[in-house]
Amino acid sequence: MPGGGFSKLPNGSVVVALSLPSPVGDGATARFLVHAVNRARALTRLRNLGMRAVYLRGNAEPPTPDEITAVLHHPDGLLWRTQPEELWHPIGALLRPAPQPQP
Repeated sequence: MPGGGFSKLPNGSVVVALSLPSPVGDGATARFLVHAVNRARALTRLRNLGMRAVYLRGNAEPPTPDEITAVLHHPDGLLWRTQPEELWHPIGALLRPAPQPQP
């Protein structure tokens, strides 16, 4: 079952972390981080990218301090990764089409 949570920052904004099925279709789980004005806006940002069935129920898996730092230092405020030891990917990496091999 996908999980997630949020942390409210001193300036009033929030960082939402969600564990969802991997967007690359490999059966793994991906962790998404979103920085937004409030929880509703964070979820709307993900839904606008095509993740329609995204909901935050409870606060079982809030973002860690390292995750908060990562998303706050990224200009888009939206990151993802599939493994804890891998680097964070900007959401643009999901939206770009895969490069086609040259004949």
